[in-house]
Amino acid sequence: MSPQIVGSQAAPGAAAEPDPVPVTVPAAADGEALVAAAAAASATAATAASATSAASATSTTSVAAKAAAGVPTALPGLPQALSARARTLAGAVRRRCADLARIESPSGDAPRLDALAEELAAGFRATGATARREPGPAGDHLVLEWEGRDETLPHLLIVGHHDTVWPVGTLADWPVAEQDGRLTGPGVVDMKGGLAILEGALALLAGLGERPHRAVRLVVVSDEEVGSPDGRRLVERQLRGAAAVLGLEPPHPDGRLKTARRGSTRVRLTVTGREAHAGNDAHDGVSAVDELVDQLVVVRGLAGQPGTELNAGRISGGSRANVVAGRAEAELGLRFATAEAQRRTLDNLARLTALRPGARVRTEVLSSRPAWPERTGNPLLRHVRSLAAVLGQHLDGAPAGGAGDTNLPGSRGLPTLDGFGAVGAGAHARHEHIRLDQLAPRIALLAALLAVPLPRLRDRAEG
Repeated sequence: MSPQIVGSQAAPGAAAEPDPVPVTVPAAADGEALVAAAAAASATAATAASATSAASATSTTSVAAKAAAGVPTALPGLPQALSARARTLAGAVRRRCADLARIESPSGDAPRLDALAEELAAGFRATGATARREPGPAGDHLVLEWEGRDETLPHLLIVGHHDTVWPVGTLADWPVAEQDGRLTGPGVVDMKGGLAILEGALALLAGLGERPHRAVRLVVVSDEEVGSPDGRRLVERQLRGAAAVLGLEPPHPDGRLKTARRGSTRVRLTVTGREAHAGNDAHDGVSAVDELVDQLVVVRGLAGQPGTELNAGRISGGSRANVVAGRAEAELGLRFATAEAQRRTLDNLARLTALRPGARVRTEVLSSRPAWPERTGNPLLRHVRSLAAVLGQHLDGAPAGGAGDTNLPGSRGLPTLDGFGAVGAGAHARHEHIRLDQLAPRIALLAALLAVPLPRLRDRAEG
């Protein structure tokens, strides 16, 4: 395992960045204020040179360029310092992500998840965090906290996970590798890249002698890939009093953040039949496998309602070809566009009855996440877009199909955004990868979001 990001050196041969001047973050500067100040400064400059061709070019400059020109008026040195340090740290973050991906951590493997939790805790402690392990039935979770410059403000909550969908042994035939500007390997995008980027952002602030503007709490659960059946309680506990919630899942492949998510539910459908000799006494048996097949046809019809999607992810049953199957089961993944679609489908599944005499059918909800609907206005997205513009980045957001731990706060109306992890593609697939050229922009963006005050996000929110 390589050293954590704090104290890492630039890669050999990398161009040295000039040491940025010390910066102090004004108490009243949020992202929109910076862009407004930048636009005003650019407008003044354009007026002074109105007769020149340069003035004409300035008047059509993008929002990002205007922001970069005017930032010194509102926040001297910070964007340049963040961008420069982020470029310097990108190599260390890349190595950190690769090393984390080399620690296999499938959901349910408590020893491996606990080993990775300890490694993560060590890295985040080096950035100034206090860390504690929270025992879980399938691996420990992590809760980390950083003090803010203004401890009277509500905390900023960040959610992540350190489990993956990849079984132990995947690295044997798919090792972590770098090629053509990409880092590939099991779990690099979902979400070990996001964890490494956050560690890099906090290391960046520590290197500048800065703390986050407000207290930051990070919850890293060990069971997100199976619906956070235990980790949900920790996320829910930290929601109380949070000013906003950020998720470290990967963004859309084009880098857009995630502004809404479909609801999801994992359901186990279990059928009990009656075993018998398939040749001599087949009439005495009741095939659980046959019943399950017929039930899945019924379920597919139920899931064909508007706003509902079904994936039959796993099926098992029976023992031998010459034995009438006495038991069979399927694990179903359901996704819902709305809370109403979720309620209606689950109610219908709960009322399933056997189609043949002697069979019994039981449905069990294994985990469930409520739908997080897209909301109009979205001041948190506007704030992040403004910060991105100041850093010379173009950023937007869009709803996502997958579900995650941000569904919970988003469904309750808390200011929530997801997708602050590594830019890439292929989550849960063999082409999973992250784009290395996007590491530095993401590090700088997260660092800015932590350092700069949040605007008013809700009527009764502070800060």
